[in-house]
Amino acid sequence: MIEIENVTKRYGSQTAVADVSFRCETGTVTGFLGPNGAGKSTTMRILAGLTPATSGRALIDGIPYRSLPNPGRAVGVLLDASAQHPGRTGREVLTLGSMLLGLPRERVVQVLDLVGLDKKAADKRVGNYSLGMRQRLGLAHSLLGNPSTLVLDEPANGLDPEGIFWMRGLLREFADRGGTVLLSSHLLHEVEAVADHLVVIGNGRIAADGSKKELLAGAGTLVRALDPQRLGQALAQQGVKVTPTADGALLVDAEALVVGQAAAASGTVLSELRPADGAGLEALFLQLTATATAAAPAGAVNNAPMEAVR
Repeated sequence: MIEIENVTKRYGSQTAVADVSFRCETGTVTGFLGPNGAGKSTTMRILAGLTPATSGRALIDGIPYRSLPNPGRAVGVLLDASAQHPGRTGREVLTLGSMLLGLPRERVVQVLDLVGLDKKAADKRVGNYSLGMRQRLGLAHSLLGNPSTLVLDEPANGLDPEGIFWMRGLLREFADRGGTVLLSSHLLHEVEAVADHLVVIGNGRIAADGSKKELLAGAGTLVRALDPQRLGQALAQQGVKVTPTADGALLVDAEALVVGQAAAASGTVLSELRPADGAGLEALFLQLTATATAAAPAGAVNNAPMEAVR
């Protein structure tokens, strides 16, 4: 289990994350979502003991990462797949890791096979790896100690569709065997496919925290119009919150009847009007992060150092 309790991180006068709290239950995959600069990476670095929190605490099975007797045997961490020695082979990287963790050399062969790196790839220098190969090596390293918890930041970055599908199955199987996964990703459809629980962060604060089912069930109304700008203005005049989606639709925080009445009053022709449940995670993400941005105090997070709030 992962517990983030009232975590705040400040860099001088700038706040990267503010009073962040959430839990990742054993046997689940938790999708940790937010736009660039929202505070995801800062929170994960605090959890992994790489950045000290200004206040609050981050626990893995009730213990801070730095207090674990052999952290790599309890927690697998992948925060940056590029942070690997380019002059070593993939096999050498994992062999050194196995020696540090006190593992038999056979474990290196097992994880190479698990992530799909064959002998040719394993004996190639990491500097010659593609980004997708580095991600597989990073996942192999995180799994090396046979941990019960995984903390992964953008693990699918650089993977091809087949690799993304493979990773989804890997994480689902890990959780189904009783593991705990905290997964940050910009690939919303993949998170939606694998996650049990969702935590959305915006401007350093939690915007939503709940099961995938309950969060997606309350996503509002999805509408498409021949003149979406006109409809959006009509709804805004009534004080209704409207969020454009990437494919030209509008996500409206109101019932379909309200949308229909606004369309009729403004003379706007609708081509689609339905509950937004089926619009999925993208619509929810846009709605929640837009709300978090609007609610954030001026300069509270967006002016913090960029390396601090990824």
